[in-house]
Amino acid sequence: MGTRSSRRTFISSIGASLALAACAKNQQDPESIVDAKEPPPKGPLPGAPKAEDVDLPAGAEMPMRTLGRTGVKVSLVGLGGFHIGMQKDEKESIDLIRFALDHGINFLDNCWDYNDGDSEKRMGKALADGYREKAFLMTKIDGRTRKPAAEQLEQSLERLRTDVIDLVQIHEIIRSSDPAACFGPDGAIEALVAAQKAGKIKYIGFTGHKDPAIHLAMLKAAEAHNFRFDAVQMPLNVMDHHYRSFEKEVLPVLTQQGIGVLGMKSLGSGAILQSGAVTAVECLHYAMNLPVSTVITGCDSMGVLKQAIKAAQTFRPLEPAQVQALLDRTAPHGKTGKLEQFKTTERFDGTEKNPKWLTTSEI
Repeated sequence: MGTRSSRRTFISSIGASLALAACAKNQQDPESIVDAKEPPPKGPLPGAPKAEDVDLPAGAEMPMRTLGRTGVKVSLVGLGGFHIGMQKDEKESIDLIRFALDHGINFLDNCWDYNDGDSEKRMGKALADGYREKAFLMTKIDGRTRKPAAEQLEQSLERLRTDVIDLVQIHEIIRSSDPAACFGPDGAIEALVAAQKAGKIKYIGFTGHKDPAIHLAMLKAAEAHNFRFDAVQMPLNVMDHHYRSFEKEVLPVLTQQGIGVLGMKSLGSGAILQSGAVTAVECLHYAMNLPVSTVITGCDSMGVLKQAIKAAQTFRPLEPAQVQALLDRTAPHGKTGKLEQFKTTERFDGTEKNPKWLTTSEI
């Protein structure tokens, strides 16, 4: 992954994170930090860096990694789709996407349901004027059976203004019943395989944030049907290591099978930072230090986007002692899962709040 950084370089890079001061003010019981009944946060969080606060290294390049056995090269950091569809002015969303692509981020995340389809619509506009050629475009569908999955995919193709999507994933595999539904007769997998044969999509994957056991069940169902996913998306962060860990249980299986690993929730939607135990850059570097293809992170402002780009540009493999220091600091906060509410509550479960997304193509 490159040359090893010195401890001095590591300390310097993490010390530059502007979120540290904000984090230090929130040294409180992690169980009281966030309300599980509140909707997921939208917009920059308190203490988030502003555009003028982050200077990108002159001449620095975006590190690239291989997406599993596909051989495709993707950027070390990926642009999250949910957060780039919430700006009041769509021009701001378009500017963020194009800035990311102009600075080496080629992995674009999205989903059929994000912001009632606005995330895909804005991304589609941003990919005009030659920008589509710069992007590895990923989106997700919610349908568990063939008909809604196929209809949702067609809507995504239209919104994204493209004839082919590089990677389509089945979103929110969070229920024990999901694997059987997706692989059953007239299941979502049938729709995606048909779309792949028709040249509408290149690769197929799935996502989930609830329980490693459900991910493993999905992989087992694939094996039973002689199918292999090209990519899998899951939470990978400093708190995940301590509770219901995807890093410990699923990551080794993916790497052994040559499946592309898409890390998400590296900052836990900001909750991890509120613990005061780690900074934003430390969180990103921890995830980047894992055998992932890309670390997808939500960037709702130019400052946060530049911070993510700089984190990737300055990343160097961590020494074992540095990793252990991060885990030691986060262990008291991570052991209960309270800062990973996507695992322990329904706060982040869009398809639980909108069950029709599983069976229809109605937003």
